[in-house]
Amino acid sequence: MRDPSGRLLQLLSLLQTPREWPGVELADRLGVTPRTIRRDVDRLRELGYPVHATQGNVGGYRLTAGAAMPPLLFDDDEAIAIAIGLRTAATAAVTGIEETSLRALAKLEQVLPVRLRHRVTALSDAAVVLPPRDGPAADADTLAAFAAACATHEKVRFAYTKAHGEMTRRLVEPRQLVASGHLWYLVAYDEDRAAWRSFRVDRISEVHRTGVRVPVRELPGGVDTKTWVTQAMPPRDVRARLLLHVPIEQAAEIVPAWQGTLEPVDQRSCRLHTHPDSPQYLAYRITLLTVDYTLLDPPELAGHLRAIAGRAGRAIRAFTDTSQA
Repeated sequence: MRDPSGRLLQLLSLLQTPREWPGVELADRLGVTPRTIRRDVDRLRELGYPVHATQGNVGGYRLTAGAAMPPLLFDDDEAIAIAIGLRTAATAAVTGIEETSLRALAKLEQVLPVRLRHRVTALSDAAVVLPPRDGPAADADTLAAFAAACATHEKVRFAYTKAHGEMTRRLVEPRQLVASGHLWYLVAYDEDRAAWRSFRVDRISEVHRTGVRVPVRELPGGVDTKTWVTQAMPPRDVRARLLLHVPIEQAAEIVPAWQGTLEPVDQRSCRLHTHPDSPQYLAYRITLLTVDYTLLDPPELAGHLRAIAGRAGRAIRAFTDTSQA
């Protein structure tokens, strides 16, 4: 590769993959000598990239964490994934990252090639991101602290407020963070109670990483975290059944998949089975339907739908009176 600048960018792209590259392998990939690779690595270091080198037969080069965030290179799919992730993060139930996500997204979209910007826009237009539900949100710094502790298997102390308001102190071995709807949970082994527990992150405060690392514990029964959380958490979400007054073929074209699953009833109607959610938010989702429908169950949704209809009716009362006059 004759172009030094292009070679330097390709070398940087290789080093950003999470592995150690022998100098000979890098030289073969770039079509240069190992000596040229050493010079290019020195140039990257001058530009602020922390490239670590190890000696010996199994030695090589890898990019490590430095004091500052250096520029990174992403391929097309990575850039699209980051852009979509930032747009989603701007509406996520995590406090303190909405504005930051939008700033980062603006920087990214400014330099995206036109072909990639069109792909991101097309995907965003085709997807529906529902606004976060009313309720508590997790703190971004707290999530980051627990994510790091899970990765390093480090004990953590924190204060935890129970549902009825009592505050307790906990010493735990974090296992994994789990997002369930609009809530975040920490799955951890509680040392004081000698048992596995799940903690709502929005009720956690005063987080202190102890620096003490411990071997990884296995969850009871050898199940994975997702299965354990599903079995351990009490059911708080509800489902609804709706009778849609259109044929299933028509409903399939206009009812998005995130609303639920359809089943035929007769030539003029079909049933919609919604996904589990909180009653308030499920009622809001139902009002987004663009077809006539009848609520079959559960009865508790009727009050929420009635409240939404009442607010909408009051909002247009003046226009309704004017049109009737």
